[in-house]
Amino acid sequence: MHPTFLPLEAGLDTIGTPALWAWTIGGVIALFVLDFLITRRPHEVSMKEAIGWSIVYIALPVLFGVYLLAQFGGQIGLEYYTGYLVEKSLSVDNLFVFMLILSGFAVPKELQQRVLLIGVAGALVLRAIFIAVGATLIAQFAITFLFFGLILLATAVKVWRDAQGESHDTDVSELKIVKVIRRFWPVTDDYQGTKMVVREAGRRALTPLAVVTIAILGTDIMFAIDSVPAVYGITGDPYLVFVTNAFALLGLRALYFVLQGVLAKLVHLSYGLAIILAFIGVKLVLHWAHGVWAWVPTVPTLASLGVIVGILALVTITSLIANRRAEQAADQADRSPDSAGV
Repeated sequence: MHPTFLPLEAGLDTIGTPALWAWTIGGVIALFVLDFLITRRPHEVSMKEAIGWSIVYIALPVLFGVYLLAQFGGQIGLEYYTGYLVEKSLSVDNLFVFMLILSGFAVPKELQQRVLLIGVAGALVLRAIFIAVGATLIAQFAITFLFFGLILLATAVKVWRDAQGESHDTDVSELKIVKVIRRFWPVTDDYQGTKMVVREAGRRALTPLAVVTIAILGTDIMFAIDSVPAVYGITGDPYLVFVTNAFALLGLRALYFVLQGVLAKLVHLSYGLAIILAFIGVKLVLHWAHGVWAWVPTVPTLASLGVIVGILALVTITSLIANRRAEQAADQADRSPDSAGV
């Protein structure tokens, strides 16, 4: 008989048996090693290669969800797919920051996927730590849900303000982690292939590849603070939290090159993600309040899935409309008498 699972209310109830955890962690490590072998020889990633691996990394979590549905029932499958959709959406938004850092450091195209792979590895480790800490806190303190909810609400406000241009974190050289590195260690002017450290003028110096890698790992901490509470707002099962995070991250390396041009066109994506984070934050606060006052309503997982899908669809449509209007305005400006010098 398969174990039943109640989202959030079940505390540390989980479908993650020791065998399932072992197989999952082994599979994640195997996929990461495969990615490392793919990127071992630096090369510029073609669109065909990026699309091929992106399809693989989307098919795997979809098929795994089918397995969960068959083994554990519809509720578990629903929580898994909803959590994966949230994590994938946040991961896509994270690619904006990765693009900023890679372009700010002028990382050669043949080295970009190496940096991304290291960033994914760091994110996996950090999120595993955050998931374990979060599970422990949830088991011991019910108020953790309120704390997670407030984190997401604060993050939602920041994401919304960033989307409006009220906050400008666009200068890579102004990143605190970059300033600290350059204060204490010399950095070479040029990339030295895949080398992180070289000897220059009789002393060891970091290459720009090492600096950009550390910057990426630094942003992973920020992403973990956002993403782990978000998926805990969908399911209280630490196993589902881990596996949705792992699947969302593993495909980022290939997805980066597929969406490199597309992301710039999703001009309203950050607004949508801010609303999603705020929605999940409210859901977590309501869950905490329900534990204190039983009359406070909670949000079902199915309703959460509907809201998340609806918001993502809406911002995609509005982004396409905004881009089309911008293109039409540009065409009209080009055809105007002033632009023709009349």
